[in-house]
Amino acid sequence: MSARSKARKRALDMLYVAEVRGLPIAEVLATETVRHLDQPERASSWDYARQIVTGVDDDRAEIDRIIVDHAQGWTIARMPVLDRCILRMGVWEIRWNDEVPDAVAIAEAVELAQSLSTDDSAGFVNGVLGAVAGRARARTATTADDAGVVAEPDPGR
Repeated sequence: MSARSKARKRALDMLYVAEVRGLPIAEVLATETVRHLDQPERASSWDYARQIVTGVDDDRAEIDRIIVDHAQGWTIARMPVLDRCILRMGVWEIRWNDEVPDAVAIAEAVELAQSLSTDDSAGFVNGVLGAVAGRARARTATTADDAGVVAEPDPGR
């Protein structure tokens, strides 16, 4: 498993704990920081996990709006907690992290949903994140067209 895959799992654990226990992300991050310092063998996944969790927390209202806009009749509260956390991570990677290709963000989120959540979760996560990625690409192309620029496809996306 790659360091980024481990980081996503670690970030999911933190987001899930915060959600289920009703804790502020800062408190969960503080606890995980202590654990990180005590377990140097897990250092490779810490920085990206922290980046995901902080990013999701910073932009949570916008991320949740994006999810609801693409979840066709599902409210955030109606979604299983794990699916909600996985979707938040996936949307953050698609919309706020240009280093990760959309296909990778989607595949990693689907894998987490497949292994950790309900039988229907992987398909649901795939559909929502696919729609988010499609809209993000369309918005980028429209912005480029409006500026008189022809958008070239990004081979990493």
